[in-house]
Amino acid sequence: LSPFLEKVWAFVSKSEPLSTPAPLWQQRLGGTPVSATIAGNTVVVEHRTLVEARSLGTGSRLWERKADWAAVTGGGGNSAVVVGKLLVKGYELLDPSTGAVIRRDSDAVAVWTYRNAMLDVRCFDARDCTLTAWDPRGTAPLWTVPMPGIGFVLFADNPDILGTEPLTVTRIAAQAGGPEAIPPMLGFPIDDKVYVVDTAAGRVLQEMTPAREERIVVVGGRALRITAESRDGTCYYGIVAVDPATGQEVWSNTGINLRTTSGAGCTQRSDPAGGRNVVVGVAPDTREMVIDAYDGNVLWQGEPGKRLVSVDDSSALVESADGRTLIGAELRGGVRWDRPINEKAQASLARYAAILLDQRPDRLIAINQVTGTELLNVRSKADVLAAGPRGVVIGDRRDIAYVPFAGVMPIDPSPGTGGPD
Repeated sequence: LSPFLEKVWAFVSKSEPLSTPAPLWQQRLGGTPVSATIAGNTVVVEHRTLVEARSLGTGSRLWERKADWAAVTGGGGNSAVVVGKLLVKGYELLDPSTGAVIRRDSDAVAVWTYRNAMLDVRCFDARDCTLTAWDPRGTAPLWTVPMPGIGFVLFADNPDILGTEPLTVTRIAAQAGGPEAIPPMLGFPIDDKVYVVDTAAGRVLQEMTPAREERIVVVGGRALRITAESRDGTCYYGIVAVDPATGQEVWSNTGINLRTTSGAGCTQRSDPAGGRNVVVGVAPDTREMVIDAYDGNVLWQGEPGKRLVSVDDSSALVESADGRTLIGAELRGGVRWDRPINEKAQASLARYAAILLDQRPDRLIAINQVTGTELLNVRSKADVLAAGPRGVVIGDRRDIAYVPFAGVMPIDPSPGTGGPD
């Protein structure tokens, strides 16, 4: 290129800072990332055909590996990266800081990653499979349980199981806070039945068959039988919670809409919204509510017009009826804090903080979920890809950056996997 064209190209390709004040570091990637996850002192970035890890302290690339899918298991110094190829059995478990192989598997057709465990499933024929649990960085199984066949379809990482779906927004990653702890029980859909697995003991507790108008999901150690019956031109809803260990009904509720239906009719096609041990429902008077799946208690009920934005099993973010106030609420308690927001602001709970992306002006704000204290407040139009105990990873197309919380200890630039959990 001529010197003139080189200057033009340098100007066009130059990245503007993703925040003001400037982030701790900013890097331009080879393509737009699919996801990013903070794992110890690294950021694991998933692309369509490769995965790479970067130093959380400097943004420099530590390693990269060709892979069609990737997921992080564990947390802090116990993190690991699971990678694999589509339509190929098996996976590799990698150290986030070095890319070194911790363990290889050549038979698994699917994996599920959690903060304190990892599951994989392998099938010997169409009716003979096993589900195995591992410590995130473990090399010996914690337990193995036989399962009926799930076919020979390769599901890669974290295929859908029957639980809850998080409330999401477009500019904050649904799993920004990293993997969640493994639930006490999981529901696997197999041959139009639901197999409930006790993840502590490693055994199948129940084989449940949903009725024609039922959907079964497993949340908070309970199997929820959700009915949506069409009568009189409307849908009539009901919930029966069963203890999978005994098969006995624990609690029930009628009239609460868990939003499992969509479109015409009352066919249930979706899992309820929620998080960890809670589900989100709508009362007959249109007020939203948060229900403890374990005992059926209503932990929070909004006023007419208020909109639930994000929830886990201890906190909720609520938007006022006029869309001008964001409220931090304690489940089983009351309002912790509130703050003004502008129209079209987006907010989400991300384990270590409540994340707010405000507009007019564009700002990225991280808030202590309990006190409402600001951990971070910068000008930014970027999306939030990941949140950790000391800051957030933001991105805009090919550019990513790391913005630390105010007053946190500097990050050790060495590539060790340590770091707060």
